[in-house]
This record gives sequence, C-alpha cells and structure tokens, in this order.
Amino acid sequence: MKTLLIDDEPLAHEVLLHHSREHADVEIVGQCFNAAEALAFLANQQVDLIFLDINMPVLSGLEMLKVLANRPQVVLCTAYQEHALAGFELDVTDYLLKPVSAERFALALDKVRRRANEEGQSTQTTVASHIVIRVDREDRKIELEKVQCFEAYGNYVKVWLDDNCWLTAATLKYFVESLPEDKFVQVHKSVLVNKAMVVAKDNEGLTLQSGKRVKIGKAFRQNCLAMLT
Repeated sequence: MKTLLIDDEPLAHEVLLHHSREHADVEIVGQCFNAAEALAFLANQQVDLIFLDINMPVLSGLEMLKVLANRPQVVLCTAYQEHALAGFELDVTDYLLKPVSAERFALALDKVRRRANEEGQSTQTTVASHIVIRVDREDRKIELEKVQCFEAYGNYVKVWLDDNCWLTAATLKYFVESLPEDKFVQVHKSVLVNKAMVVAKDNEGLTLQSGKRVKIGKAFRQNCLAMLT
C-alpha cells in the first residue's frame, strides 16, 4: 500500500515510520508536514492510504479532506477524541489517538486491508457524483454533471458552472488526475472540459452548453477527435 504521512509534528512521523516497518505491505512514499504540502504531493502522485493529523496550522486535516475529490483510505491520528465523529462522517477508515501504539496501528491496518478487499476493484471504477472545493473561507459542494469546465488561473482554478465561476486554490493537474477520463478531457494546457457539455467544435476550439468558448491546444488535438461522438 502506497502510504502518505501528514502531520506537523516530526515525532509523530517517527512513531508511524517505526510501526510501519513491521508491515511489509506498507510503503511510505511521502511525508508532509502541513496540508498545503500534502495537496501539492497528491496532485502529482496517487496513494492508497493516508495517515492524517487533524490539528494542523492554516488548514486542518478535516478541512483538507473536504477538498479532496477522490480520497484514498484515511486513518486519522490526533490527540483529541472529540473529533472522531466528524472524521467518520467523512468516511475515514479508522481513528487513532496519540500516542499511537503498535497494536492499535496494526488493527487500523487490518481495517484498511479488509475494506480494500471488500471493495475490490470498485475503488478504481466508482465515479464520484460531486466534489467539494474551497471557495474563500467555505466549502462548496459541486455536482460534476453541472460543471462546464475547469480553467487554470495562476495558482488557482476556475470552476465554471453555466454562467457562474468559482475560484479555488488548486492545480489543474489535480483535477485532470482525479476526475474520470471518460467524463472529463483536457483540451488545452489550461483547460479541462466536461465532454457532456460540448455542443460544437471547430479547428480552433469548442463551444460549451453555456456558450463559453475554449481553445484547443495543439498538443491536445488528439483528445478532441471523438468529442461529439
């Protein structure tokens, strides 16, 4: 299992690293010390499991979970038991209280393995019906079927829904890798479109249901060949 550790305390990393060495199927592929680092890491690499601290500066672990479109299994690690309910409402696999013992760590991994076995290949084929993005200081639920396109805008991404546009701190690459390829196609280095929203195309670009026009990049013309079929 490709595993990412996210915690602002170096000692917490050491404890989890120590416990993980006893489990041959656990591969620690990254260590992040805040949510921003973690989001950047996950934009470039997929993992099977995250051990996640809740109380971190700027963006908490729970807030970070809300902005992830397609989450791997998550085991929360914190010293505060009162956050357990909120964690399970976000469908985490388990909840570990610090200091984490080897026995409790092993039990959490058993839950992770059991859940992975029960779901089988469905974790790779299930298509999410919505995403949650961070807009200003609040989380917004966005139905994917209503999204026209995603457009890179500096360190942000514009999420277009009809005539509305929401600006969220993310990379376009994150959405390209997180959303199903049969539904969303990158047509330009800065644009990812919902195929169902394309109503017309020519050599220069596409027209979406909202009337918005997007350009087709030379490197992405192959992606657009079967756009209206």
